Amino acid sequence: MSSFRFHPQSQVTRQQDEYLVTLYTARTHPYNKVFVRVEPDHEEWLIEMSAPSVEGNWLKWQQAIPVSPHCDHTLYCFKLLLDDSQVYLHAAGESPRLPQKHYHFKLNNQAQPPAWVKQQVFYQIFPERFANGKPELTPNAQNYAYHSDGRPIVQKQWGEAVAESHAGTGATEFYGGDLPGIEQKLGYLQNLGITGIYLNPIFNSPSNHKYDCSDYFSVDPQFGGDEALISLSKSMKQCGMKLMLDAVVNHTSNQHHWMDYYQQADDGAYHHQDSPYRDWYHFDNTGNYWTWKGIDTLPKLNFANTQVQQVIYGGDDAMLKHWLKEPFAIDAWRFDVIHMLGEHNSAQNNAHYVAEFRKAIKQTNPEAYMIGEHFAEATQWLQGEQEDGAMNYYGFNHPLVAFLAGVDVPRYVPIKLDAKDFAQWLAEARGSIPFANQLAQYNLLDSHDTPRFSYLVNENTQLVKIAATLLLTYIGVPSIYYGDEVGLSGAQDPDCRRCFPWDETQWNGELLSHYQQLIALRKQRKELQEGDLISLYEQGDIWVFSRWLSQQHSIVIVNRGPEQSLELDLSSLQTLCEYDEPLSKARHSATNGRLSLNLTAQSSLVLTSV
Repeated sequence: MSSFRFHPQSQVTRQQDEYLVTLYTARTHPYNKVFVRVEPDHEEWLIEMSAPSVEGNWLKWQQAIPVSPHCDHTLYCFKLLLDDSQVYLHAAGESPRLPQKHYHFKLNNQAQPPAWVKQQVFYQIFPERFANGKPELTPNAQNYAYHSDGRPIVQKQWGEAVAESHAGTGATEFYGGDLPGIEQKLGYLQNLGITGIYLNPIFNSPSNHKYDCSDYFSVDPQFGGDEALISLSKSMKQCGMKLMLDAVVNHTSNQHHWMDYYQQADDGAYHHQDSPYRDWYHFDNTGNYWTWKGIDTLPKLNFANTQVQQVIYGGDDAMLKHWLKEPFAIDAWRFDVIHMLGEHNSAQNNAHYVAEFRKAIKQTNPEAYMIGEHFAEATQWLQGEQEDGAMNYYGFNHPLVAFLAGVDVPRYVPIKLDAKDFAQWLAEARGSIPFANQLAQYNLLDSHDTPRFSYLVNENTQLVKIAATLLLTYIGVPSIYYGDEVGLSGAQDPDCRRCFPWDETQWNGELLSHYQQLIALRKQRKELQEGDLISLYEQGDIWVFSRWLSQQHSIVIVNRGPEQSLELDLSSLQTLCEYDEPLSKARHSATNGRLSLNLTAQSSLVLTSV
């Protein structure tokens, strides 16, 4: 950190071929000159910003900058001169020298995420384990078959223990969760404050997880079929809720009639070299087909084939368009392992196909939301022209788990991270993508693919509450994995896919109340939806940041360690001296711009400007 507090906020307004850039700095900051740096023709322009006006406790600087004519991105940063030094302000923070371009502020001139996304609180549901609305739909050995390898179909009672691994019956045990069950529980989700639902795959598939699709154009009868989705979508719209489905287009099931591994049709690719679908997959010289991670039930699609392109995204009724249209009218797509798909047996030309997916989706519904699954860094897919956001493992989940649970994902080995390391990781991750896409990042504590966060911290409610506070106040779109809010635990997949415990005596009421209050606060406070993030304090076990708009702000304090006192210097935020603590109804007063707090062990606070 520099010797003076540095809390600017950049705001941008498009004006034909220019952007009007607004920069706020504290009135106490000792800058002699302020420049905005751009490269509209790959050559540096340093444009001095006009003399600032005074707005509250801030100096407001404004300057028009040219839109880069040769590409979709306009990059800029700020250079601020002091008496004997200079400071560059960029998307990842500040530095005494010019940052690399991937940390410049970025504006995509053409592609923006939908405006509604940043206002949402999503809830991820693994449909087979959330609620059983129609028990007669539940698969059993008589009415359902996985395939001919002899793997048994197991019907279990709601709440029974999940199989220990997919090597046994992990993919073939069924509890009866379905879409009617989800529709019946919309009242519960509304009471929690949820505004959007993300469903793991629901299309025809032999497994309980449905990541082995056998028909992209029909909802699995186990879940109630197409009519159940139509009914759910209609009910959600009446509740003002958004619906996101899971697109698994890197691979299909080997039971899909295109592949037909078990020879249930006459022209499948596996048994017929002259099959019209042979080139829809990639076969080597020995007749073996390429799969996802060597799993033979998941043959990889070959997007070099023009018919694959037409069926998935190119045709008038391509799969991605089909479900966006009435009567289904979904609002968003999440793409499974999107970074792995491509031509032949690789991810060749991946960026082209992801961009084509985007075009197909936005042509069908310009307001649709599109995200991808990436366990590692996803910067290259998040510059605007491909995905609106990613499942933010690298930029949120991984650093949070490292800081609070002391575990390095995905190998789950020990790691030691202090608050400064934590804040820097987060800043670098968000600083490499446009701000609009930062607001559309899909943040999560855990998912169907990971151990529950509560499991990683041994069901420590205080640490789980800290994680929930960060989830609901950090920049991006929060997503709650079903059951997290009531303390549902679980180890690595498939144990993280336990049944939702509808017996309320099994709920962690303290945690549920915490989630409800945080969700309500996020929906009330605009800065938590779209404000900048300004790091205020990074030391040891404590991280403090502000979500800031020029009209109002919130301060978030997390302490993973023992009870301790903290004195915050807020003089450069604004002249306010009063802050509310909405979760406890307390009020805090700052004296001469300093706020003294006593932090209890393993706790979090959210303070809102009055």
